[in-house]
Order: sequence, then structure tokens, then C-alpha cells
Amino acid sequence: MDNITILAIESSCDDTSASVVRDGYVLSNIISSQDIHAAYGGVVPELSSRAHQVNIIPVVDIAIKNSGIEKEEISAVAFTRGPGLMGSLLVGTSFAKGFAIARHIPLIEVNHLHAHILVHFIKDYNREVKVPAFPFLCLLVSGGHTQLIVAKDHYTMDIIGNTIDDAAGEAFDKCGKIMGLPYPAGPVIDKLASEGDKNAFRFTKPSVRGLNFSFSGLKTGFLYFVRDRLKENPDFINKNLPDLCASLQHTIISILIDKLVKASAATGIGEICIAGGVSANSGLRNALIDEGRKRQWNVYIPDLVYTTDNAAMIGIAGYYKYLKSDFASLNITPLANNYF
Repeated sequence: MDNITILAIESSCDDTSASVVRDGYVLSNIISSQDIHAAYGGVVPELSSRAHQVNIIPVVDIAIKNSGIEKEEISAVAFTRGPGLMGSLLVGTSFAKGFAIARHIPLIEVNHLHAHILVHFIKDYNREVKVPAFPFLCLLVSGGHTQLIVAKDHYTMDIIGNTIDDAAGEAFDKCGKIMGLPYPAGPVIDKLASEGDKNAFRFTKPSVRGLNFSFSGLKTGFLYFVRDRLKENPDFINKNLPDLCASLQHTIISILIDKLVKASAATGIGEICIAGGVSANSGLRNALIDEGRKRQWNVYIPDLVYTTDNAAMIGIAGYYKYLKSDFASLNITPLANNYF
């Protein structure tokens, strides 16, 4: 069989990314981030879509050049169909369609969340990569999603737990804003938490039946806690910032791990993965490793470069779709909401 070479496009939110994936190996993975949103404390959809329009052509050009291949070698173009911001998705979808038409190659639509999970199957020329066996259980944690998913194969995945309100990543960012931290606050909280005492403060964990999550109550409770302490001492945040971050992070991680333990017990699955932007959190990674040792799980943690939104994950998902000739029509449209 000839090489299968996928050009992948990711534009679901505020990162414009292009990647070239050949036979499951990443040849290039270029990401252009949009710093402008930090001034607004969150992603502004209109600004995001405009920036994608500026960035997508140079990002794709660099990705192809860095891969060492010629455009004529590309077998198909994969793109993020959703979920995500509609304006941002439209830019990536339109470019992918145009490229596919110009090169007379198939178009492959990819679910953004499926792609996060499939990063565990990216191959590496420099080392042997241990991949999870099916079925496996994945904790998918990001700014927009917190889900427990059973992956039965590369294409069949079932959600068995979901957030009923806010996502874990959103809780990090919103609580970070309360403490006056820059957006995105998650990485800043992670760094400060390493200097603090995780048991310094106690925050209420929401009681949610089954395998679902809730972070809205924690976010509100954190707001009231800080507000009341500031009344007593206006310098409370500055004097206790590392401890606040450590205690908040510990609470969020405890909620995630507790549900993961329940999910493993309910399904009988000991192949455990994490994925998504929050899987870059060092506290979560370490907690999963510790829990895995205790419970004799086989634990899989993605490389940091593949935790945030990137086109390599779209490429690997596109590669497995190409193997079964699962191609999209040129009439396809993006979907902003989750269509798992």
C-alpha cells in the first residue's frame, strides 16, 4: 500500500493549526495562537474567526514545507467539523474543501473530541509508543468539556459521564479570574499550586449522582469564600495565592479522579487514558499515575504538545477514517454543538 498522507486542519476555537500525518506518524504540527483574547478574559468569537482567516494559509504552507513532502503526495485533507465556535469552524471547513477540490483528493470530517482521544495512537519515529487496548476508558477534560468516554474502537465511542453545567477547565479559568490571574488561568494555577499547601483550604465538592460532573457549585462557592475573606483582609488573595491555587486544584482533581474510579469499577475497564487541555495539568497527571499504581490500571497520558488543540490529533483521526474510506461530501457543514 502506498503511504497515506493526511493534511489536517484544526480551527475549532482560537488556535489555527495545520499538520501533516503520514501512516500515523506526525511529520509536522504547526500552531498559531491568538494572544489578543487575554485582554478580554476569554475567547471573543468574532476576533477568533478573523484571526483564523489571516493565519490559515501561512500555517498550512509552513506545515507542508516542514513535513518535507510535496503537495502532490497528500492523500486527503482532514478538518475539524465540530464542536467549536461556528465562525472559527467555517474558516477551517472552507479551506479544507477548497484544498480537496483543487487537489482532487478526499475530504475527511473529524469530531474534535474523538481526535483528542485518538492522540494516544500517534506514532513516534524515535521511540516505541504504548497504546491503549480496546475497550479503554478516557477522561476527556478541557475548557469546554468534561466527559468520561468508553472507546470500543477507533471509531465507536460512548459517553458514560458528562458535566451537567461547567467544565473543569472553565472552573479553573473562572476561579483564576476571581483571584486576578490572567487568561487562561489553568497553567498559572498549576504553577502556583506547586508552591502551596493543597490542604490549606477546603472547598465543597458537588454531590452528583452517577458518573456525571458539576463544577458550577464549586465555582460559586469559591467566589463566596474569597469574597468573605477579602472583607476580613483586603490582602487575603496576595498573601494566600499559592495555597488558594493548590487547594482549588486539589479539589478539582479529586472530583475528576473520584468519578474515574467509579467509572472503572462500573465498566470493569482498567485501561485508563486522559485527554484534552486540562490533561496538561501536572497535578492531574501525577494523581492519575498514583491512582493507577494503587488500582493496577494501565495508564496512558498524552505528550504535552498533544493536550491542547492541535492539528496532529485531527490528522491521526483522519488517518483511521481514511483506512475505512470514511470520506465526507463537499456539501458538509460545520457543527458548533457536540455531535458525539
